[in-house]
Amino acid sequence: MDELEFMRGRVYGADHDDPGPREGRAYVELVGGPLDGLLLDVTDLTRAEREEGVRLRTEIGRYGAGGRAVYAPRGTGDRVFEWRGDIP
Repeated sequence: MDELEFMRGRVYGADHDDPGPREGRAYVELVGGPLDGLLLDVTDLTRAEREEGVRLRTEIGRYGAGGRAVYAPRGTGDRVFEWRGDIP
């Protein structure tokens, strides 16, 4: 994915009227699972939080409303978080 295509992506949790990424923020791409293809704003996460991964609320995962999709980085410093599964 080239930089221009990356920056046109829709951001997890963003307002439907303004779904794109914002200048000056850091994003990773979510790959696999129910949130595949979305970008996640990781600007405010600590290094430890980024390395650990995230649990994101989603209604389209295995557990429906209230469930979470777990994503973690592919590798150190990677701009891609891979799906690890769903949790209640």
